[in-house]
This record gives sequence, C-alpha cells and structure tokens, in this order.
Amino acid sequence: MRAAIVVAGGTGERFGRPGGKQLALVGGVAVVGHAVAAVASAETVGLVVLVCHPDRVGEYAEAVDGLAGEVLVVAGGATRRLSVAAGLAAVPDDATVIVVHDGARPLVEPDVVDSAVRRLEESGADGVVVGHPAYDTMKVVDAQARVSETPDRSTLWVAQTPQVFAADALRRAHRRAAEDGFDGTDDASLVERIGGRVLMHEGPRWNIKVTVPEDLRVIEALLADRKDEKRRD
Repeated sequence: MRAAIVVAGGTGERFGRPGGKQLALVGGVAVVGHAVAAVASAETVGLVVLVCHPDRVGEYAEAVDGLAGEVLVVAGGATRRLSVAAGLAAVPDDATVIVVHDGARPLVEPDVVDSAVRRLEESGADGVVVGHPAYDTMKVVDAQARVSETPDRSTLWVAQTPQVFAADALRRAHRRAAEDGFDGTDDASLVERIGGRVLMHEGPRWNIKVTVPEDLRVIEALLADRKDEKRRD
C-alpha cells in the first residue's frame, strides 16, 4: 500500500490570511484543494491524509470536499515535523511507501508524484526528493549578510515536494528526530540524518510554493495556461 500525507498545518501569520495560505482561493478552489486533488489522482497513491491546524479541521475538510476520493483530515502539531508525525500516525502500518507533499504547492501534477514513487521503488533508495538543479549563483552569508563562501552551484539542487520515502525509513527518522528534539526543514533531512540514502529527482521548476500573497497571481496565471493547453489538446 502507498499513502500520501499533505501538510497544511500553518497559521497563515506571514501570509496575512486567517487559516493559512492553503485556504486562499485560486481559480475558485483553495490552494490546498489543488494540491490534494493532484496527489489523490496519482496512480501510485491510495490513501490521502491531510494534516491541518487543529482549530480548522472542518474548514480544510470543506475545502477539499468533492475534489478527490476519500481524504482523511487530521489535526497537526506546532511544527512541520509534528504535523507530519500526526499524518504518519493516521497511515496504516502496512503502508510501504509514503508520499509527503506541501499543501502550499498547488501546481504539482499526478505524473510528477507517480514518477517520484517509481524512482524510489526502482532505485531501492530510502527517499526521493523532487526538485531541480540550482540555476542561480548561491552565496553563504553570516549574520551581517557578509558573504563567506560561493559554493559550486553544479552540486546544488532546489528541493521541493513531493518527497517520497520507504515507510519504514520515514517512521524511523521521525522517531529519532522526536527523541533528539530535531525538527529539520524537510522530511528528507530527517531521513538523511539517520544515514538514509536520498536521491534527487528532477521535476518542473514551476512547482512553486505559495509563500506571499503575490504568489497567488503567478499560480493563477500558470493554472490558466494549463487549462488553455488542455483545451487545445
């Protein structure tokens, strides 16, 4: 069995919208609705667990109602790691593969999820992270924004989601992180930390994350272009 966890546990403070950026409407559908519908439509995904702020379970359930098959909506925690852990607790023990996707990435398409799952299963790795090579020059800076290093960008990738994991590896990584009080910035960092083998898997650059209100205009334009392409086909 393969399951997916869509994480939407933020409060929306930086975005400036009560309930989180994932509830903002794009093309008449909540950001998280686009994300859940795409993940649920992937051929390789069965159960979908949506993790959200504990006070807004009802709102999130309404936001995804009718957009996919059965979606289990559960309350998340105070951090991303705790929210994913809440999702893991809702995934049956017999799951062999777990997809983790950010509910603020509405442009993901089912074939991206499927290709990442297949890469994991064919490679035997512990994790696969969708992303793309870094095209910009990157700088390492100190607290005063003084540049201390310019790393070779040929070794750098931009990490996105979905991130796909062997279920046992992800569960072990979360247990260790909980024991050590380590949060990390994504689930791959937790798996890497216990010695897991994680591969990058190239996906589209436009699989962007909604972070500030201006991002919604970009998302809306890209979704409109996608609809136009489908009509032309």
